[in-house]
Amino acid sequence: MSLFFSLKHRSFAFLWSGQTISRLGDSLYRIALTWWVLEKTGSAVAMGLVLIFSFVPMLIFVLIGGVMVDRWQRSRVMLASDLARGGLVAVVAGLAFVNGLELWQIYIASVVFGFVDAFFQPAYAAIVPDVTPQEALPSANALTNLSWRITGAGGPALGALCVAFGGTSVAFALDALSFFISAVCLLPILRFVPPTPTAEPTHVLHDFREGLRAVFASPWLWITIAVFGFANMAFEGAMGSALPFLVKNNLNADVGGLGLLTSMFSLGAIVGAVWLGRYKRLRRRGLVSYGSAIIGTLAFILFGFPITLGGVALAALITGISEGLFGLIWTNTLQELVPRELRGRVSSIDMMGSFVLIPVGYALAGWATDQVGAPLVFIVGGVWALLLLTLGLLHPAIRGLD
Repeated sequence: MSLFFSLKHRSFAFLWSGQTISRLGDSLYRIALTWWVLEKTGSAVAMGLVLIFSFVPMLIFVLIGGVMVDRWQRSRVMLASDLARGGLVAVVAGLAFVNGLELWQIYIASVVFGFVDAFFQPAYAAIVPDVTPQEALPSANALTNLSWRITGAGGPALGALCVAFGGTSVAFALDALSFFISAVCLLPILRFVPPTPTAEPTHVLHDFREGLRAVFASPWLWITIAVFGFANMAFEGAMGSALPFLVKNNLNADVGGLGLLTSMFSLGAIVGAVWLGRYKRLRRRGLVSYGSAIIGTLAFILFGFPITLGGVALAALITGISEGLFGLIWTNTLQELVPRELRGRVSSIDMMGSFVLIPVGYALAGWATDQVGAPLVFIVGGVWALLLLTLGLLHPAIRGLD
């Protein structure tokens, strides 16, 4: 099957195009924001707080968001989200342009962003099978993953250039523009995606319990969510709070070095997505996905060793390949085995469980970076994640997932 087969379907082509542009803008924003906080405060704790303020509202409301997107028209939820986020980032860009941007304003913007994401992310996870025929789903998922990683690879480098030559306000403004372009691309989809069918009205808690029952009825689901809930605490904490300080203090590099490592991680994920996208079906998914995650974690531990920027970049490439393989296998498995009417709720429970400890990871990694340095944060966090993945792989439900 051709990698680009799904683009023959007009609704998915619009969805994919808009989200690709939006993701490119997000990559610019993340690099610009990271460097702005680093230059403004010089504090890993402040860096962690920015990330926490964006994650906590998402975690609080994502379960409600999952229930709602199983009731509402998913394309309209995404449209409203793009418009809201575009307006928010435009305000941030304006404040940065007049040198009026303060850390507390970034905190507030992060909170609003997190709230909107609580509805957008489950909607996006659920809508791809709505606008794409079953036979085109492998192509659609591979392209979705590919666009995410391509923008993640090129965006940081482009963001670093924007910061170097135009300042953070330019990068922020381009991100705002990307949201508005994405919203325009969603307009044609409103005609093609009908409202999600519902039976007799039920209480939100009833709908949520249905989603929980679906998760706990499948050991491969709840085990993986639990494993990655704790593993992501270490991984994302180090990448979010410690990586900028590793680049600046240990690798003696500037924002270009940070952009390089982020780009290499995304480039690795592109390699994984292209390789996996060639297959209509992958056998022994449990062993392949967990095995690749273990290899990536070993490479992640190397971040903490006294090696050159080039060595860390190679480790980031291997980690990215691992993450790309696991993420695509996981997405395909969810779409194949979870019923459509439960997809939004299961996706939100997956996000909640997988992300719930990430704010803790940001805080711990920020504190530990200030106390013992960034390298040790990567080593300890990587060993922790490695133990968890190994325990998960010991369960028959994981090894037997085909």
